[in-house]
Amino acid sequence: MSGAHARGRGDRAAPKARRGPRSSEAFPTRSEASLPRSEASPTPKVPKSDLATEITASLVVFLVALPLCIGVAVASGVPAELGIISGVIGGLVVGAVRGSTLQVSGPAAGLAALVAETVAEHGVAMLGVIVLGSGILQIVLGVVRLGRMFQAISIAVVQGMLAGIGLPLMFSQLYPMADDKAPGTPVENMAGVPGLLADVLADRQAMTALLLGIVTVVLSFVWKKAPGPVRKVPAALVAVGIGIAVAALPGVEVKTLQVGNLLAAVQVPGAEQFAGLADAAIITSILTFTVIASAESLFTAAAVDRMHSGPRTRYNTELVAQGAGNTIAGILGALPVTAVVARSSANVQAGARTRLSRTLHGLWLLAFALLLPQVLALIPISVLAGVLVHSGWKLLAPGEFPKMWRQDRGEFVVMTVTTLVIVATALLEGVLVGLAAGIVLAALRMSQTVIRQHVEDDTAKVVMAGNATFLRLPNVIEALESAAASGKPRIRLDLTAVTHLDHACRNQVEEFTAQQRGRGLRVELLMPGPGLTAAAPHADASRTTATTVTAVTATVGDRTFDPTDKWHDASRTPGTPSTRTPGTTRTRTPDLSGAEMFAGEPGPGAEWFYLDTRPVPDDYAPRSPLVG
Repeated sequence: MSGAHARGRGDRAAPKARRGPRSSEAFPTRSEASLPRSEASPTPKVPKSDLATEITASLVVFLVALPLCIGVAVASGVPAELGIISGVIGGLVVGAVRGSTLQVSGPAAGLAALVAETVAEHGVAMLGVIVLGSGILQIVLGVVRLGRMFQAISIAVVQGMLAGIGLPLMFSQLYPMADDKAPGTPVENMAGVPGLLADVLADRQAMTALLLGIVTVVLSFVWKKAPGPVRKVPAALVAVGIGIAVAALPGVEVKTLQVGNLLAAVQVPGAEQFAGLADAAIITSILTFTVIASAESLFTAAAVDRMHSGPRTRYNTELVAQGAGNTIAGILGALPVTAVVARSSANVQAGARTRLSRTLHGLWLLAFALLLPQVLALIPISVLAGVLVHSGWKLLAPGEFPKMWRQDRGEFVVMTVTTLVIVATALLEGVLVGLAAGIVLAALRMSQTVIRQHVEDDTAKVVMAGNATFLRLPNVIEALESAAASGKPRIRLDLTAVTHLDHACRNQVEEFTAQQRGRGLRVELLMPGPGLTAAAPHADASRTTATTVTAVTATVGDRTFDPTDKWHDASRTPGTPSTRTPGTTRTRTPDLSGAEMFAGEPGPGAEWFYLDTRPVPDDYAPRSPLVG
């Protein structure tokens, strides 16, 4: 991906107040989410455009985009011309649509590994069909207003996905840095590094190429500390200039970029390629490209929105814009287009305020490729590889792992699993596994059940609170079996403090109760009921109501009850039985603060017992309805 995404790792040289968001900051705020139509949300007034500033900003973005477009194409295993074509489309097509004002699109390093894998498996000719299908699908998703759907992904999965893209990208580009070819899969590339170093030490030209790549990486990291006026020149452009100068020295024979005619590089898909849509692998690739490219673009839009105070992104419109760009890129057989934070942050920092700058940058790319192609042929490939190694490091963001460990160890596991599966298998499989792990983690956390049990006199007591779902069924069964094994003639099961009881747990409790009663034991069961849950929003806690009492008899414990207790009777003497006569009435105040929300009036045939309110071990004393 682009390298910043929801983590705000765009341009590290950006001022602190304008850096991209980290963690959940990339997601819509509560106020945004509450609006019925995000597209209609009020946005700041569009600032007036300064033509000179917009042109200057477009030139800055062009200088950043040029080496990235070429480097991504080389890393993707396609001709460099296709990367430039995609950059032109990202500027002239996507940049002209009113989705995001300052976000800049083009070929992204995050998709390089996926594109390279697709090209190796299906060929360059099929790439156009896959990108075209993804573009059409993106337009459909935007039209049906599913733009924000992509923000409902766990941030741990997003960060794991970025790291899983960045790590293989770094290792794959170590080989072009030394003018060598990567072995293949990420695991093979990692395992082959020692052999690569041995080969480099034995080859002077390979050593020169590697040094150029290392200089590029170092410049990318330290350039943000350069003086203000100097820092305005992109580090990648400086590295390219150094690389061209070194490559021109006598005796230096490093590999340079081979650039041909843009029009000759266009490969419009034909009938043979479209026939490949019958292949399930092609459909899978289309879906993968759609999900990854859309998520990257929309997450990047959220990050870029936090870099400036101008108009906010229209997510559905932006998704349609990205789809239009990919549709045209697919027709021309070029690389997929996504939003890229490196270019977007450069656009913001250069002072751009309208869409003009990002549109013009596409025009400069087109003019440069058509008029000065001989200049591109002077660029060493090792320098471009160094630019991508730096991009891969930003995607990996090693500092995010210890940070996530400190913040949330469960999310850390999801993040790590996502990264490892992507590296070991492929991007789609890793994302799916990460999403599944995130869902399991959320389900486990939603199913928090507190179970307390102890034996008192002739009664084995089990008290439950929280959410009792099938995920906690083993704990529930263990507690019930322990109560039955106590040998006491009486078992009391208090579930009145359970906020959610699913079918599996309810069925287990009811079966246990029936079995133990069949053995002659007295089982007192207090279940959570619908109670006043549905009526609670309409209830008035300030008024009293007359309640008709059915035949209820219970023994009251030895304590004085607060007047606000649900079944309080001021005339009752603590420690004595209290008998109600059927048909009589009494006045009570509804207790909407606790147990009455979960336990309703005794229904016909219901079996209600007094709940002992004395504390159980660990000072756990759930609030429960008292029958008096």
